[in-house]
Amino acid sequence: MDSSMGRRFWTVAIACLSVIAIALYLSLTNGTFDMSVLDVVRTLLRLNPTSEHDLVVFEFRLPRIVLGALIGFSLGVAGAVIQGVTRNGLADPGILGINAGAGMAVVLFMFLFQGQLNTTGWLAVMTMPMYGLVGGLMATSIIYMFARHRGRLDPQRLILVGIAVASGFGAVTMYVSLKMNPNDFEMAAVWMAGSIYSANWKFVITMLPWLIVLVPIVWIRAHILDLFQLDDSSVGSLGVATERERNILLLCCIGLVSASVAVSGSIGFVGLIAPHLARRLVGMQHRRIIPISGLTGTAMVVIGDFIGKTIFAPAQLAVGIVISIIGVPYFVYLLIRSKR
Repeated sequence: MDSSMGRRFWTVAIACLSVIAIALYLSLTNGTFDMSVLDVVRTLLRLNPTSEHDLVVFEFRLPRIVLGALIGFSLGVAGAVIQGVTRNGLADPGILGINAGAGMAVVLFMFLFQGQLNTTGWLAVMTMPMYGLVGGLMATSIIYMFARHRGRLDPQRLILVGIAVASGFGAVTMYVSLKMNPNDFEMAAVWMAGSIYSANWKFVITMLPWLIVLVPIVWIRAHILDLFQLDDSSVGSLGVATERERNILLLCCIGLVSASVAVSGSIGFVGLIAPHLARRLVGMQHRRIIPISGLTGTAMVVIGDFIGKTIFAPAQLAVGIVISIIGVPYFVYLLIRSKR
């Protein structure tokens, strides 16, 4: 049985990587300035490169694709962790208000330093995720405070409190953004829609340390997430420090979400859909769910961004909006199914 699931895992992983490779090919070769595969290969391998091709590939398309892939992987992993910790299939960084808390903190950062700091400069790019982390921690603290019932985390309260917290932080974010000058407001509005339109290599470098540090911590604790599917007393009886492990996992999740929100704004539903698809494809073991959820999230964001930049060309639709168009009906479907 285990060998069969192992083969299934590798089959699904290869299929996900193939989909990502196709999306990579389409994103690199298609756009306002079309390029052939040969042009892209020559540019990447530095064979008779031209300044036009270098500009299109290395400055516009490649950083956008790589950033989208990192964001999708982070949100997919974070969604799998949250659903595992809370034992709630409807849990998601966006629905629980973590996105909104991190987003509010980043908008406050933009507001406090408007006109004083270049938001695409190194200092701002490295500092914004830390602001996002504080906002995510604030949202999580409030959720924990009100979602507990008789000392335990109530899955139903968790969703209700998360929606309320997300609405509250969203209102604060909108109020602060309206206080900005017109140029900063326009930038904040595009960012809040969940866009990677202004992606560059600085954003990619900012994301990498968070993934390199936090994803292995989550991976090592995959078996703990399996145990969390039992009730807390059973987990404690197995010698697991329940609260400590839950806090470590949630901190990793908040860090991944905050880093993503800092560079792209709020991209919802990736953390909801990707773990669901992963569980259907590879079973219930989190050692398999986590990487497949990350790859599924990567495919969702890269494909969503490609659709957003081509379907309404020359205008561009934010990837967050594209994924929400798919995510809202899927969330309604899950709600209806959970009532059966």
